Formats: sequence, C-alpha cells, structure tokens
Amino acid sequence: MRKIIQFAVLFILWLLLTWSLDWQDIAVGLIFSLITVLLLSDIFLQKVTRLVNPIRIFWFIIYIPCLLWEIIKANFDVAYRVLHPALPIRPGIVKVKTTLKTDMGQTFLANSITLTPGTLTVDIIDDYLYVHWINVKTDDPEKQTKIIVDRFEKIIRRIFE
Repeated sequence: MRKIIQFAVLFILWLLLTWSLDWQDIAVGLIFSLITVLLLSDIFLQKVTRLVNPIRIFWFIIYIPCLLWEIIKANFDVAYRVLHPALPIRPGIVKVKTTLKTDMGQTFLANSITLTPGTLTVDIIDDYLYVHWINVKTDDPEKQTKIIVDRFEKIIRRIFE
C-alpha cells in the first residue's frame, strides 16, 4: 500500500511539474514514477500517509511564505555585508540543538537553514546541527539556537511530527 501511495504522489507531482496531459508526458511520468518507487522506496517516508493529513498540509502551506520571508531577509543581509566597505562578517561553525526527532523533520530543518543565504548546514549528529554561519552574532549556544533554528522549527514540528 505504501508503494502505491508513493507512486501516486510522484506521478501527481510529475503531472503538476510538466503541466501537460499529452500521452507521451503521461507515459514518461508513469515510467519514471514506477522506476523511482522501485529503486528508492526505502528512503521515502515510512509513514507517508501522515503527510496527507489536512492539518499538516495547512501548516506546510503556512510554512512556504514564512520560509520565503526568511530567505528574502537573509538575502538583503548578505547583500549588505558584501556591499559594505568594511565587510562586516564573523564566520564560524556553530552547534545548535533541535528538538525535532524524526529524520524527515531534521532534514527539512537543515535544508531550510541551508536555503537561507548566510547559513549552511554542514552536519546533523543526534539532536545537533552544525551550521556554518556568515556572521556569528553570539557565542551562547542557546541564543544561536534561538536565532537559527527557532524560526523554522515551530512550524516544521507541526508538519512532520
């Protein structure tokens, strides 16, 4: 049952991305969705049906503009630092704690941090993320966690956990 749902989700995603109902596009979508499920179904979510929950979908729809807003703010911050004559940066790798327990939630958090200019998730070990930060604002790990992780973690928890 899980593989059928994964196949359906991938095929619908294919149709949405191609935005075509031509028989050739449909055939290619069916073939690639089937191959993907057969080869990679073990790395997909184990409980994919949990994501079909309307409440989780609602929070995901809320999350997209929040993520875009953080990306826009970070773009302006990085542009300021690049254009400033003194180049005010203090790069470093910080260790921040996450309260997310699922692998998918932690991965989504790490990718959200990496999508934000000025930060790059380097590694995830247990409940800690190692993040390269263009301007380390504080040496206190709790404040670093609040600045980097808290803006994403609250909504991601409602989606994946």
